Amino acid sequence: MQVGILGYGKEGKSAEQYFQKRGAKVEIIDDFDPKDLNGRDFNDFDLILRSPSVPPQQNFSSMTKYFFDHCPCPIIGVTGTKGKGTTCSLITDLFKALDQKVWLVGNIGNPALDILDDIKPNDVVIYEMSSFQLWDLDVSPKIAVILGIEPDHLNVHKDFTDYVQAKANIVKHQTATDVCIYYSKNPHSLQIAQLSSAQKLAYPLKHTELTKVLSHLNIPGKHNQDNAEAALLAVSSFYHIELTDFIKKYSQKIITTFAKFQGLPHRLQYLRTLNQVKYFDDNFSTTPTSLEVALKAFPEQPIVLIAGGRDKTNNQDLPEIANYIQSTSNLKKTILIGESGKELIKLLEHAELADSLPNALLKARASAEQLSQPAIVLMSPAAASFDMFDNVYARGAEFQKLVRELV
Repeated sequence: MQVGILGYGKEGKSAEQYFQKRGAKVEIIDDFDPKDLNGRDFNDFDLILRSPSVPPQQNFSSMTKYFFDHCPCPIIGVTGTKGKGTTCSLITDLFKALDQKVWLVGNIGNPALDILDDIKPNDVVIYEMSSFQLWDLDVSPKIAVILGIEPDHLNVHKDFTDYVQAKANIVKHQTATDVCIYYSKNPHSLQIAQLSSAQKLAYPLKHTELTKVLSHLNIPGKHNQDNAEAALLAVSSFYHIELTDFIKKYSQKIITTFAKFQGLPHRLQYLRTLNQVKYFDDNFSTTPTSLEVALKAFPEQPIVLIAGGRDKTNNQDLPEIANYIQSTSNLKKTILIGESGKELIKLLEHAELADSLPNALLKARASAEQLSQPAIVLMSPAAASFDMFDNVYARGAEFQKLVRELV
């Protein structure tokens, strides 16, 4: 069997190992421009697997498609623009608390093919699904979770419509025996949910039992309570139990799981307190809405914000970002970095430009310590990292290192 793998990132390397174990002849193809793929001859290959960021074409498959075709157990798929990793992790921890064998794979950083051989029919897979993984998917998970959808990755997708259409594949192939869970306050999530033939469950909901368990969630922000609610709906749906009954039956296990959950790195992650200033890392914030969510997570305390990076919409969303900053009454100072920072500063009052992240942190610290009450330094860039860093993990790691070194 001759297998071609387009791209050699984390998923490409995983696929290479998977197929080599099966005696396949594997060729890595990473010397290409996606725009030129139409003109290449792939007739010698029995299977062509594209990496997530490679645009789909008629004869291509993907690691995600291959996994769905060969996975022996039910899959719970989670998509959305932000909150996927947190929601998937909460679902995983809830299953573990109920002694269910569970696997967490996908966009969260665990290649699905790494564990395909180990999955048993009675297990359950939680799959974090980006638009790139969903782009050409022709099968949908048994339980699909659709979080909020907003413009993102428009430097790869041709437009927002293409992005939403890619996300919609998470439900397009569902049947009446499946479940679709969606965030009803987002019009694009609702639009996608309406394409599903599955049983539909909308959130957020309001009832006493739910409020009680959510109050124990150990991460800040209303958005994380929404993510936790989506996670509860996914797990209760798997067991075919109505949410209220599920919470009543497993209340203590849910509360314990929520109380122990520390959140994921670089998502409103608390780092330390120094001189009455609390430092939070929200480097996974790459869109305007993720910045808005981060600012709303701290409604009482004064905030000093570090923002900026490479904008993913050719600066079209900078007015929206500026509006969120200017309309946050407890935001006392904004320190801007990167390419978008140089443009944002033209739209903002009480903002300052820094030429590096270390200098931005020093400016933010000075501003926060000058305030008359305990403050928060929040890094929530609302932009991609590629102007200054290899990825958001590198940006977040550098910020955390700098914060730890403060004396």
